[in-house]
Amino acid sequence: MKVRSKRSEHTKVRKTRTALRITFILFSILVLPLAACTPPIGAPATSTATSNSDGATVAMPGLTPIELPGTATPEITSTVETPTDTQVANSPLTFIAEADARVEEANPNQNYGDGTTLRADGAQDPDVESFLRFAVTGVVDAVQSARLRLYVTDNASGNGPAVYATDPAWTETEITWTSRPARTSEAVDNKDGIPAESWVEYEVTSLVTGNGTFSFVLAADSSDSAVFSSREGSQPPQLVITTGSVPTPTPTPTLAEGSVTFVGAGDISDCNNDNDELTAQLLDAIPGTVFTTGDNVYESGTSEQFANCYDPTWGRHKDRTKPIPGNHDYRTSDAAPYFQYFNNVPSYYAYDLGSWRIYALNSEIDVSEVSAQVIWLQADLLANPRQCVLAYWHKPRWSSGDNHGSNPDMQTLWQIFYASGAEVVLNGHEHNYERFAPMNPAGEADPLGLREFVVGTGGRDLYNFGAILPASEARDDTSYGVLKLTLRSTGYDWQFVPASGSTFTDSGSTECH
Repeated sequence: MKVRSKRSEHTKVRKTRTALRITFILFSILVLPLAACTPPIGAPATSTATSNSDGATVAMPGLTPIELPGTATPEITSTVETPTDTQVANSPLTFIAEADARVEEANPNQNYGDGTTLRADGAQDPDVESFLRFAVTGVVDAVQSARLRLYVTDNASGNGPAVYATDPAWTETEITWTSRPARTSEAVDNKDGIPAESWVEYEVTSLVTGNGTFSFVLAADSSDSAVFSSREGSQPPQLVITTGSVPTPTPTPTLAEGSVTFVGAGDISDCNNDNDELTAQLLDAIPGTVFTTGDNVYESGTSEQFANCYDPTWGRHKDRTKPIPGNHDYRTSDAAPYFQYFNNVPSYYAYDLGSWRIYALNSEIDVSEVSAQVIWLQADLLANPRQCVLAYWHKPRWSSGDNHGSNPDMQTLWQIFYASGAEVVLNGHEHNYERFAPMNPAGEADPLGLREFVVGTGGRDLYNFGAILPASEARDDTSYGVLKLTLRSTGYDWQFVPASGSTFTDSGSTECH
């Protein structure tokens, strides 16, 4: 984070220097700890020493101004620039499983609660499932994210298990296949390949509401077996929770009206191919603000992958990029390299672009009605009314793609933006291009609805389409490229720009509601 200071050169008497030292000491104590948070948030924090007859006044947001003794001092302004309308994230809380055990269909009355490993195996009888329970205490603010961390032992899996919530009423020393508790949710996360001797993380934010007891089961949906360390093993299961307080949104002044360019794509960089270089070359020739729709770098969003794969291509435009994370960015703990690479960008945020209000959201954390992200979103929409609104996040609510398809977990976001009269939603996740007619929350064509663009064409291998949804108007699964939007004061134009070697195009124009 950049800190800019400017100092008028006037009096340099001892008392002045003393006042300045105190000013910056207070700045370091009160502001820099906030700047160290990931993601950084809040309105700009400002400390100002103003000339007066008695000394200097230090003003911090939310704090009573402090009068510093001394002679008149020159004006000093230090600003830590962070996006507005975000939320303060606390340090993560890590909880170790208080109970865990595997159960085996082949031995339905046998208890394995003292084993050093957990296992999930399925699709062909007999099945094996593993149960974990955590006692969460000390949570004060709203849960921002919750991740179940498991250590994969010496048995890698080409198709890892899914995780579900269960009834917590079971004991480690008594649970068996016969007595195992019922599941209380659909699968909230499901892994593809998981390597041996490494940590794997499951997104369980929607299941963890705060303090309480939370129980999960790992159940395979293929014949691949996955083996993890239990709490009796050397790397016990962890539940990592990040919390934060929900701020009061600050209305943002409307920028000067006029046309602006918004261009980008998702599912971008992979060191195993050069397709991201082809799409980056398109950006080289297109001015404006760059967006990403997540999965910025493969396979796991590590610092090395950002440095070696993303930075040489799309990284050329980092200074004008407004990114969001995807599930592959979160394959490394809490997506820490993503936040570090993008200068501690907030987990979700909003900004103005021309006369448009833009929302960059995080589909990889809780997006339920009671989540901190959704509460913030609704408040910001009320505080910043606009005729033209655009939002982007990784996982699409609607998709005709054969690999992932539509994601019902995004329904709450869709309903909120539909009710507010928003115009456009941009997504990735499916590695293809698809444009929909404006749709209502039922996915039906509606002239007052949201138009969705799926733009997973940034460079990663492309995915095929399956059954085509009724409101799908244009689609292609053969071309890499970027979506260029020209945002006007009362409408927008769209153009899919193909990369070298690709031929598909799509363009059009419409007005805001």
